[in-house]
Amino acid sequence: MSNDRAHVSAHDSAVLNRIFNPNLPYGDVVDEEEVEKEIEEETVDVKVSKQLEVQGVQAAESGDVEAALNLFSQAIGNTPQRASGYNNRAQALRLKGDVLGALEDLNMAITLSNGTGSVACQAYTQRGLIYKLEGEEEKSLEDFKHASRLGGQFAKQQVIAMNPYAALCNQMLCEVMQKVRSGEV
Repeated sequence: MSNDRAHVSAHDSAVLNRIFNPNLPYGDVVDEEEVEKEIEEETVDVKVSKQLEVQGVQAAESGDVEAALNLFSQAIGNTPQRASGYNNRAQALRLKGDVLGALEDLNMAITLSNGTGSVACQAYTQRGLIYKLEGEEEKSLEDFKHASRLGGQFAKQQVIAMNPYAALCNQMLCEVMQKVRSGEV
């Protein structure tokens, strides 16, 4: 954490967190140290892997999921300690319909990233979506909370949407607005 906030009281820090992160559920806090980007040494292998990942993303976007999987697997083989390759391959596996393979790669991405940084944020979000599609709401919510703490805006929206009290309030608000529009109120 920066020295600028070292003199801020816990109460003031909580107030600032609510101001800067209004969509987080009450009590959740964004850990600025977790959001900071990790510095990666740009070795030749890392550069090659990054290029393979770019080509893999391009292949997936053009609809060639098999080529994307091959490129992501090459990137992982080249630098198996990089979380990004697993995260990208998980997306391609999910597109192919291999949910278990995608979950394995997302778990590896989270492990390799130590659950911090932008890759972990993406992995938690992707895994949360898979869990949600599989009907595992509690696991999904936990992953969205992790991603939300790491700065994921989509994950923050999902946490709010999955909150039953927020859903009830939204439903009641919609009903009131409907009555206002129809002139009943």
